[in-house]
Amino acid sequence: MHAFDVLGDPVRRRLLELLTDGEMTAGGLCDVIRREFGISQPAVSQHLKVLRDNGFATVRAEGTRRLYAVDTRPLREVDRWLENFRRFWTPPLHALATELARGKRERRLREQPPPTDDTTDHGRDR
Repeated sequence: MHAFDVLGDPVRRRLLELLTDGEMTAGGLCDVIRREFGISQPAVSQHLKVLRDNGFATVRAEGTRRLYAVDTRPLREVDRWLENFRRFWTPPLHALATELARGKRERRLREQPPPTDDTTDHGRDR
């Protein structure tokens, strides 16, 4: 299965998002996915199997529990493939960041109190 076929499914993307914080048990993953997507435990297990079979997730046994984790290798391959296309969105994003910074600066300058003029002591010595 191609990486984008694996990542094209919202349940599998959500499973990977959950795993970005570290290992999770199969039961914990199933609980979240069943609550968010309303699918059965066997359906969640099938999605986990697709992630494992295609190298996006690893699983290890700890007693009776199965702990899942992200395997970053396929994601790095996707990232390398996307590198060819970054030129389409990187300059506009940089331009947007510049405009946002300019707007924040202008707002900050408008909100500052006017400078005080220390030369209004009418020539008196202190």
